[in-house]
Amino acid sequence: MDLLPSEELENLKVTDVLRESITIPRASPRTFALITLSLVFPLSFAILAHSLFTHPIFLHLEANYEPNSIIKATSRVNFEYFLLFLYQFLYLLFLFTFSLLSTGAVVFTVASLYSSKPVTYSDTMSAIRLIFPRLFGTFLWVSIIMVSYNILLILTILLLLLVFEPYSAAFILLLVPILLLFLAVHVYISALWHLASVVTVLEPICGLEAMAKSRQLLKGRCCMAVALVTGYLGTCGIINGIFRATVVKAPYEEGSIWVGPFGKILIGGALVAVLVIVNLVGLLAQSVFYYACKSFHHQQIDKSALYDHLGGFLGEYVPLKSSIQMENL
Repeated sequence: MDLLPSEELENLKVTDVLRESITIPRASPRTFALITLSLVFPLSFAILAHSLFTHPIFLHLEANYEPNSIIKATSRVNFEYFLLFLYQFLYLLFLFTFSLLSTGAVVFTVASLYSSKPVTYSDTMSAIRLIFPRLFGTFLWVSIIMVSYNILLILTILLLLLVFEPYSAAFILLLVPILLLFLAVHVYISALWHLASVVTVLEPICGLEAMAKSRQLLKGRCCMAVALVTGYLGTCGIINGIFRATVVKAPYEEGSIWVGPFGKILIGGALVAVLVIVNLVGLLAQSVFYYACKSFHHQQIDKSALYDHLGGFLGEYVPLKSSIQMENL
């Protein structure tokens, strides 16, 4: 499989990245089909289906909330709170595990095809054993940054509440730009994480080094990264909103759309299928965007070095080359 020439990669637009991403699975349809069924489908199903378990608990907790009898209410809903925490914990564990596995599998497969390295589904699953700890290391650092960023947001809002009256004009005028600023930072960190994940797989660095490298690659390409991340998150949000309104919520709830049992199954299945496609294209776009950033910064990609680097994940011993970082120093 050959990507577009460097000159074209350098000038790619968002639509070009998506178009190139959609064509990649044709180079190895069986491998991508198996990756989709074993990794991307469970991830997409979990994203939508977890609300089927948590939403009824939220309703029950809301129905049993007694503000004038806190002790009585607490004794009655202890189990529901525990169950809710358990579901959320298992969901997040499953979500991040399959997200990292899917990322590693797709990036490795695309890079193997690009470097003309024969790749099968079993090869990809074998490589995942070594790729996953590296991706997890990068993810931990991103998580630390995300937690710090959210703590800062909470402290900022608390400070506003201490200084101004809630819902006052001054409070709202300051809160809106702060929320917009933090939203922009969230999108940027998400773009940094996605690109750092690709760097972690394709280059012999991970963690903070991979994030520093992705930050360097994002220079001059921030607008495209923001467009890709915003488009992905927005699409997932719309799909999740439709799923909750038609499948999860009861007919008497506000914002629900009445659908019969058979209709719920059809709509739910269709939305899961759409989300599978969105997630797969999003993962493929990560790889294409990485190559586009490399070309934009005039960093040539050494296919032979990439070939050897990927072989290391499969237990093929090859001496490290000076060009393994795939940069034209």
